[in-house]
Amino acid sequence: MSLSKKYLTSIADLDEKEIMNLISQAIDFKRNKDSSKYNKSLTGKTLALMFEKPSTRTRLSFETAMFQLGGNTIYFNFNDLQLSRGESIQDTAKTISLYADCLVARVYSHNTIVELAQNCKIPVINGLSDLFHPCQILADLMTILEHKNRFKGLTLAWIGDGNNVCNDLLIGCAKMGITIRAAIPEGYEPPRKILELVTHESKLKKSDFMIVREPIDAVENADIVVTDTFVSIGKENEDNKRRSAFIPKYQVNRELMSSSKDDAIFMHCLPAKRGEEVTSDVIDGENSLVWDEAENRLHVQKSLLVSLLV
Repeated sequence: MSLSKKYLTSIADLDEKEIMNLISQAIDFKRNKDSSKYNKSLTGKTLALMFEKPSTRTRLSFETAMFQLGGNTIYFNFNDLQLSRGESIQDTAKTISLYADCLVARVYSHNTIVELAQNCKIPVINGLSDLFHPCQILADLMTILEHKNRFKGLTLAWIGDGNNVCNDLLIGCAKMGITIRAAIPEGYEPPRKILELVTHESKLKKSDFMIVREPIDAVENADIVVTDTFVSIGKENEDNKRRSAFIPKYQVNRELMSSSKDDAIFMHCLPAKRGEEVTSDVIDGENSLVWDEAENRLHVQKSLLVSLLV
């Protein structure tokens, strides 16, 4: 399969059919992870990883994906590049395009991703920016489909900060027809343009979207409960302010989960601050799918790379 755009800056770049095709292909990669079916899919291809932020899952999953598909990976952080000495993003993008077949960038400012996508002659994948995290949301949607066998008719509760993961998750769920109830404190909502897009997509799919202030109003009878750290990378200077805004009211604990459906699943992109946004008995509980999500990063990224490069 191929994608209509040769970049992925946000889940908004994909339509419903493309998301489903990527997930279906990822499920096949997962089923055949120990076979030789795909081990030469990207032979001769080089993936550049350009990281401004620290990473565990994104770096490991992309490097492993390329290795298992027969390709090669080059990793560098911003301090390794002439960017740190004043070279422009535009010139850097054009240079990387000469040597690599695809670029994954993990950056502070989403504007950097946009500039890279505009100036690279190779596919560019957003490995996380301050606004979006599309690879994580593809893994989340794959995990939901694996365990719920559908999207339409489900209700997802987001609890916490309107951050980059929240932004793309709301967009992705709206595109797939999932009803969304997001419990977010006043002043921490996603940007207006994102809320308008989510509202528009929800209306097209005849699902509902609402922001509430009380976590119980979001979680009641929900099929899926999702949270993330209250202090994202780059927000450390707001640590005390954010803790007072979110803790303990927006913590996902056993009491809050008891208001969701009996078979509700809990999800978190990781890393988790145990005892802050989620308690250990929830993240380690039988309804938690955090490790499925983490594994599925590998499979959806294989699917994405093959779709962009083959």
